[in-house]
Amino acid sequence: MDKQTKARERAVAKELTAEIRRLAAQLDHKVRFMEVCGTHTVSIFRAGIRQMLPENVELVSGPGCPVCVTPDDYMDKAITYAKREDVIITTFGDMLKVPGSTSSLMEAKAAGADIRIVYSPMDSLKVARENPEKKVVFLAVGFETTTPTAAATVLAAKKEGLQNLYMLSAQKLVPPVMHALLHDPEVHVDGFLLPGHVSVITGTKVFDFLTTEYHIPGVVAGFEPVQILRAIVRLLQQVTRGEAKIENEYEDVVTRDGSPVAQRVTDTVYEPADTGWRGIGIVPKSGMKMREAFAAYDIERLIPLDIPMGENKPGCRCGEVLRGIVTPHDCPLFGKACVPTHAVGPCMVSVEGVCAAYYKYGQGRFHYGK
Repeated sequence: MDKQTKARERAVAKELTAEIRRLAAQLDHKVRFMEVCGTHTVSIFRAGIRQMLPENVELVSGPGCPVCVTPDDYMDKAITYAKREDVIITTFGDMLKVPGSTSSLMEAKAAGADIRIVYSPMDSLKVARENPEKKVVFLAVGFETTTPTAAATVLAAKKEGLQNLYMLSAQKLVPPVMHALLHDPEVHVDGFLLPGHVSVITGTKVFDFLTTEYHIPGVVAGFEPVQILRAIVRLLQQVTRGEAKIENEYEDVVTRDGSPVAQRVTDTVYEPADTGWRGIGIVPKSGMKMREAFAAYDIERLIPLDIPMGENKPGCRCGEVLRGIVTPHDCPLFGKACVPTHAVGPCMVSVEGVCAAYYKYGQGRFHYGK
């Protein structure tokens, strides 16, 4: 970004910040807006947006990091499969340090497990071709954004006739967990900063329930500081008027109906299922399981494991952080026993984790509105 463009953005940010303060002055109570996207969390911290807001407007982070909400039992399964001599695990790099109940994939790799970093699920096809005697298991963790790629990988494997590629699926759906949050008596939210990446796939229509069932506004936002500030302005405008609508501040890439191609690919391979979220528990129809027609690509059906859903580590408050009930500073482990180089909980492991963002950016490196 050149100096001229950056100066223009700063000027716009100052105008938006002033408008936020003007609207906030009309309120007689404090409002809390939740972002449910890990990329938003990082962008907000990097730009110091929280510190730019008036005291009666608070941003809280929700369960928007797929690595963070993945419970211990999934990691325990992945580690158990990894220890088998006939298995190769393929995964994104941020999964290596995520702690299970007693260890991590990184420890399993150090002990000799064959675990390979890939940049796309499709990379697993090549690994499977080159190792026909092995079971290649991709750790399919993510939200609506990444599920279509995992599904497309399964379809490609079926078309090619590959019989040694499998998924260990833990994909999750955003709208059902938002339902769960709004039914949680400990969670108080006056509006949502809706996820841009997810909305590209789903469209904005999947969030209509916020207005029809809860009378809560939501605004889809991009990831630049100015886009986020504009979304906050829109949320405040709705709150001050007593309105509740779903608005789109990311119209360049997000539509009402989303991507029909991505939705079709996902629906071909996967169907909704009850699943566990760290700190929240089992949320009905909030996960994805492979349909019966693709059971041959589901490692849990080929080699079932009986591993109970684990509890958080003693003292770790990651689950409460993910619900917006506490901040990382309320956790006794934050910045002490739990740091990026030795994370106790997944909120500190992932680059999109709330605790990692708090630790890295603190009170924000710079402020667009100043």
